[in-house]
Amino acid sequence: MTIPAPDHKRYFIEKLGLSERLMERCLGEALSAGGDYADLYFESVTSTSLGIDESLVKSASQGISVGCGIRVVSGERTGYAYTDDLSSDRLLRAARTAALIASGPAKELMSGFRHAETPTSLYPVAGATNDAEIAEKLKLIQRADAAARAYDPRITQVRAGFNDELRRILVAASDGTFASDTQPLARLNVFVIAKDASGNQGAGSTSRGTSGGGGRVTLDFFEAEKSPEHFAREAARTAILQLDAVEAPAGEMEVVLGPGWPGVLLHEAVGHGLEADFNRKGTSAFAGMIGQQVASSKVTVVDNGLMPNRRGSINMDDEGNPTQETVLIENGILKGYLSDKLSSRLMGTPNTGSGRRESYHHIPMPRMTNTYMLNGDDMPEDIIKSVKRGLYAVNFGGGQVDITNGKFVFSASEAYLIEDGKVTRPVKGATLIGNGPEALKYVSMVGNDLALDEGIGTCGKAGQSVPVGVGMPTVKLDRMTVGGTGR
Repeated sequence: MTIPAPDHKRYFIEKLGLSERLMERCLGEALSAGGDYADLYFESVTSTSLGIDESLVKSASQGISVGCGIRVVSGERTGYAYTDDLSSDRLLRAARTAALIASGPAKELMSGFRHAETPTSLYPVAGATNDAEIAEKLKLIQRADAAARAYDPRITQVRAGFNDELRRILVAASDGTFASDTQPLARLNVFVIAKDASGNQGAGSTSRGTSGGGGRVTLDFFEAEKSPEHFAREAARTAILQLDAVEAPAGEMEVVLGPGWPGVLLHEAVGHGLEADFNRKGTSAFAGMIGQQVASSKVTVVDNGLMPNRRGSINMDDEGNPTQETVLIENGILKGYLSDKLSSRLMGTPNTGSGRRESYHHIPMPRMTNTYMLNGDDMPEDIIKSVKRGLYAVNFGGGQVDITNGKFVFSASEAYLIEDGKVTRPVKGATLIGNGPEALKYVSMVGNDLALDEGIGTCGKAGQSVPVGVGMPTVKLDRMTVGGTGR
């Protein structure tokens, strides 16, 4: 469900004292030494961070950040300067600094802004979590702490945190772009440690569990949809489960990926390789492969920034372009890349509205939003039944990927053995090792149970972090290398 979009520009004009005339002057200065294109990125962020450890409030902070980043593009080169002082003198000085990348007469002259406002909004602004009192947010993590401790007496340590922000942005560019948005974001996290004093798995055996979620939501989300108790119980459940887990087997075997968060493997092993800047530079394993078979015919992957209230969704990207749904792989065929303005212009490909940045301190680059594999026709239970001996990976922790060749290593935080078509013992210490493009070719069954993550994803690239979503249905890979120390 979408809602009418408010006029986001008023904040910058009325509250911060900016004007279109000043923006035009800054763009004129930015292009004064030449350049193909220039833009201004204004940002104002208010944020809250709360943390509780051992039932005590250990951290509480609120912050406000305001600034502007000014970019000039000349060919493949980018000049960038930013300032946290929005006075006309400082903005004009930053514009002249960014202009130093270019030389010669300006290639593009300002001819006024196009006032294009997004007609609908994918998330609420009024009533966003940022508007709530700190006491209300603190109660959420106190409830999570209590629920985790009540789950099992073997839960010995609990940490919980709540973070939110309200991010206002305005983009004014020499190509006439003039767009703005207000983006709420909230996330609740729970971390627990369980200890088995019985000696069943060795005296003092310990394990960990984590859970969390949120999105571009109001505080009601943590009451009506996913409560603090839900996340607390999930963190505690995974920690207790690991106490009785056996060592994961090692070797090549069939692997079944569960629905939801395991889509992070797809995000890392495949998604980054489909970002246009890597392909423009020829450093991606997918470079030059549009139109070719890169996965099983059962695999269709999309990046979709239009999903209401999702963590990775945005009404517009950080270059002022509307976000969209982009088909990346369709029935195993590579269809396209995720592009920003620069990559789109240099590669002659469509701009997919994928230019994102962490803050006004950073330049935009092609980034994912919500990336997931579409449903197939198989029943999840039939997928499990088809496996003689293999691994069922339900949840993942950390991982590493080499974009140039697609090789990845991922740690499973919750996994089970599949024996004779049945899910049996939980295992610990399992890692999945493979090559993204190769792994997708071994997808033989795709479930009809597509799920998205709970709203916890943060993607890192070139030192920048942005919120994202991932997802997939239950998927069977006929071959994958599993690392472990068991048999």
